[in-house]
Amino acid sequence: MFAAGTAAAASTVAATAAEAVPGSPVATSSGQLSLGAYGSGVLGAWERQARAISNEQQIRKTRETDGVFMFGDSIGVQDGPALAKQLTQLGISIAVHNWAGRPVTPAVDALDLWAQQYGLPHRILMSVGSNDIFTPPAVEAQVDRTMGIVGEERIVYWVNVQAARTAHGPDIKVADQRNSAWINLQLADAQRRYDNLRIVHWAEHLASSPNRLARLLRDGLHPSVPLGQNARNGLIIEAIKAG
Repeated sequence: MFAAGTAAAASTVAATAAEAVPGSPVATSSGQLSLGAYGSGVLGAWERQARAISNEQQIRKTRETDGVFMFGDSIGVQDGPALAKQLTQLGISIAVHNWAGRPVTPAVDALDLWAQQYGLPHRILMSVGSNDIFTPPAVEAQVDRTMGIVGEERIVYWVNVQAARTAHGPDIKVADQRNSAWINLQLADAQRRYDNLRIVHWAEHLASSPNRLARLLRDGLHPSVPLGQNARNGLIIEAIKAG
């Protein structure tokens, strides 16, 4: 959530609930654990998770000043205030629709709704995908849908994903990594099809040094604060500045 005193505090409404990813192995009727179809578990109900959504005034201001619309998940809920502060210091306004536990499809639904209600600025930040480790094949169609909504004249910045949740056993962590790589491959393939799609290479940044996963992720998924948060937001800022 945006705390009082941050650049986006007055322009955001938020509700608190348990942190996501709200997916895990679930018990079947026989008492056995289900790892879902892809080994990472099953996505739980996310609709009551923490969220931070800009109010209409901030959305319209961001559209009118051609700032950035951001659609994120729990990482966005956590890191969004710091990112908003940095962008504001650069003279870039931001409006956010961040919702913990949310996979890509409802995030694109929110993008579509804002496009219809307000129109879109020329920069769209998609910080979603971590909750699609439970159903990774869904991502490709939603990336295509995103690019269809924004059109050819706008730029989409999409942060790729790295998940290997430390709260679960080794088999699930391996599945998380495999499914993250699958999602990232779909993003990379989409970038070859769309000239206006920019990938923010968070996963590669984490993999580039042996100790980065432990230092920059606090639970195998969410960035540590401040180190991981600063690193991830820094990559986003660099991408936006590069155009």
